[in-house]
Amino acid sequence: MLHTLYGQCVKEDTEFFIEYFALDLIMDDEGYQVVEAANGEQGLEAYQRIRPHLVLLDAMMPVMDGFVCCTRLQKLSDQSREVRNHLSVVNGNGSFDPKNLYFADHIPVLMITGLNDQESVDRAFAVGATDYLTKPIHLAVLRQRVRRLIQQFQLYQQLEEANRELRRLALLDGLTGVANRRRFDEYLEDEWNRMVRERLPLSLILCDIDFFKRYNDTYGHQAGDDCLRRVADALRFCAKRSVDLVARYGGEEFAVILPNTNAAGASRVAKVILEVVSNLEIVHDQSEVSKHVTLSLGIGSIYPKPSKTPQMLISAADKALYQAKAAGRNRYFTEIAVP
Repeated sequence: MLHTLYGQCVKEDTEFFIEYFALDLIMDDEGYQVVEAANGEQGLEAYQRIRPHLVLLDAMMPVMDGFVCCTRLQKLSDQSREVRNHLSVVNGNGSFDPKNLYFADHIPVLMITGLNDQESVDRAFAVGATDYLTKPIHLAVLRQRVRRLIQQFQLYQQLEEANRELRRLALLDGLTGVANRRRFDEYLEDEWNRMVRERLPLSLILCDIDFFKRYNDTYGHQAGDDCLRRVADALRFCAKRSVDLVARYGGEEFAVILPNTNAAGASRVAKVILEVVSNLEIVHDQSEVSKHVTLSLGIGSIYPKPSKTPQMLISAADKALYQAKAAGRNRYFTEIAVP
């Protein structure tokens, strides 16, 4: 029987020996909700449907035995990890939450069976079981094993979450909250290689706040910091796709990476950026082009080739930015790089 309750524990067995009635009582006493599956296939379905903290798996089941089932569980964990890692890479602005896929990764499996020969024990660990318990079940031992495995799983979750947060912070600019230069370099390299494989265009917009030094000198560094934060938020608003990346490139410079975007598409984004920043109406009396803060933008666009490097795209965007400044600022220029 498969219970549809939210489960912290998945139990798979068809032979309802007294040990399993005792097992249910132990799980209930410990505060765990149990989902039962009649065979390995049902167990796999339950495993993917809920977010368990522990799998109790009988080695001898109909349809699919515990060893095969455990192997399949490990494959699901590996697939979850691969998808999470891929999305972590392709998502430039970090809106993807890897916790959404975490339930299928590193969940402990406790194999319970009447087999107690060394070969079966070795096989259980070989297919990915975390621990092994033989029948008849000693309830005190079972209770402690379950507690220990779930505690280890929860500690692992906390460690993974802490590591993710540390990595996130290491890749963000502390002032503006957008990606930092390290993340920019890493992501540009990744997207360059991806565009090479998929034969798609890649564009880069370099953004410079016009006369920002004068702004700082006039209004103070605190106002300057606030200006940087507001501009960064505006850029994030304009680069909305999950694959787009906004990064702080230098002091008053920002960069926007636009995968699968040609020069025309990047120009449309640039126009929106200029309009949105203008609408912020951040007063800048020392600017020579406006009463408010404005940006100069340089667009570089290219179809990446394996024989070239991302530096070619950066150089094109930098050249276009220089042209925008030379032409009077508060505008954008485009440079198409030819590999």
